[in-house]
Amino acid sequence: MESWQKLSYARPAQIRAIQNNRLKYFFRHLLPFHPHYRAVLQQNKLKFTQFSTTEDLSKLPFSSKLDLLPTEDNAAKSRDFILQPNEKLIRKYSPSSKVVGLLLKKIAGEDVKAELEREFKPIHIHFTTGRSTMQIPFLYSYQDLEALGDTANRIFETIGASKDDVLINAFPFAPHLAFWLGYYASRNIGLLSLPTGGGKVMGTQRIIESVEKLKGTILLIMPGYGYHLLRDAVEQKKDFSSLKFVLLGGERVNPGLRKKYKEFLSQLGAKNIKILSTYAFTEAKTAWVQCHEESGYHLYPDLEHIELVDSDGKSVKEGEMGEVVYTALDWRGSTVVRYRTGDFCKGLQTSVPCKYCGRTVPQLHYDIERKSENVELNLTKVKGELINLNTFHIVMHNIPEIDEWQVEIKKKNNDQFELDELYVHIALKKNADKEKTLNELKSLIQTEIEINPVIEVHSLEEMVEMLGLNSELKEKRILDRRKEIVKS
Repeated sequence: MESWQKLSYARPAQIRAIQNNRLKYFFRHLLPFHPHYRAVLQQNKLKFTQFSTTEDLSKLPFSSKLDLLPTEDNAAKSRDFILQPNEKLIRKYSPSSKVVGLLLKKIAGEDVKAELEREFKPIHIHFTTGRSTMQIPFLYSYQDLEALGDTANRIFETIGASKDDVLINAFPFAPHLAFWLGYYASRNIGLLSLPTGGGKVMGTQRIIESVEKLKGTILLIMPGYGYHLLRDAVEQKKDFSSLKFVLLGGERVNPGLRKKYKEFLSQLGAKNIKILSTYAFTEAKTAWVQCHEESGYHLYPDLEHIELVDSDGKSVKEGEMGEVVYTALDWRGSTVVRYRTGDFCKGLQTSVPCKYCGRTVPQLHYDIERKSENVELNLTKVKGELINLNTFHIVMHNIPEIDEWQVEIKKKNNDQFELDELYVHIALKKNADKEKTLNELKSLIQTEIEINPVIEVHSLEEMVEMLGLNSELKEKRILDRRKEIVKS
């Protein structure tokens, strides 16, 4: 990996040269070990030597999560995405690589095996979450875990943290990227860290007390659960004045939620605090962070190439909205190339330095939404209505009287042939004017989403249970029950 300090401020031409060199090496000496892409190139009559620059990626077909999902013919399809070198492939495709150099010099067999295992043998697994019907395993080699730790260093350097900070990792303990990125960050940097495991493991109350007693300066947490934790801390009049950074990951953060965070943190005594978001997906094997609340996500051009494409798969111009397409340049274990994420970003910046920190690495705009957050509702039995579920996040956080909420889509009378129904469940803050709040909510939903939902009011305790804030990996904010009915 490149030095982050040097890479962060490299000229665009230097960054392009680094990416092209990495891509050329990756395609010629590593990607041939990849069963899936070896087959793809063969099917499309392409050669690994035809890829020398990032522009050459347009020759390659897109891949997506569908390529990773198991089929009747191949139940372990995700294994085809793991780099799997053997002596025959190494000799054919990597005559100048360090590994084959060991082989050709006939160094002791155990030394060669150890080198191969360190670089390629999978020893750690993460799983994708909540975006498809199945969780997909993504595997890391020892070298990958070192890279994960190095990118964690980059995150904390980008936000301005130091070794003197105290990290409270409130991400749920699970084989998922968020928790383990926090773990490797603290280990590699040398931070004092408490890996709580989240509400399900350590419990919300003990996490709150830990932030106060340990004088935590960095809180790593999921957005929905963080709101729940801070709200409880405010009610208990806790002292969070030591906090300097709140790092949010796992879900999109909109301005309304960030505003509520700041209100809570102000009441908790935290002054001049930075509330920053991270962006990640399991297939990328790491995460990117903002340096400022209004900045984009600072990318790692020595590890990946990211492009934005339109609905036809053509690259969009700089600053235009498009779907995020990811290509690994220096990962081992499970890797993807020209991978359509289903995430739509407002723009990619590659030629202008960040106006907040001056870094010149590419930036993805902070406004990113999932394709899966657009759903079609058959409300009239005649014409479907396409709605963007992200709009609910904006609407709900713009009404201060709403404490918690959940959206549920289901079929009328639990009949798969009936009309769709949309329920909005809410918990109101104490002393909120119920009638006034309900009227405001109905008006906003009709204006912004053009739908008349069924609104149900619950107690805060009921909503915490419904959302799974203390028990789930991710809060159950928006539920689509229609598929459950069809399956039954």
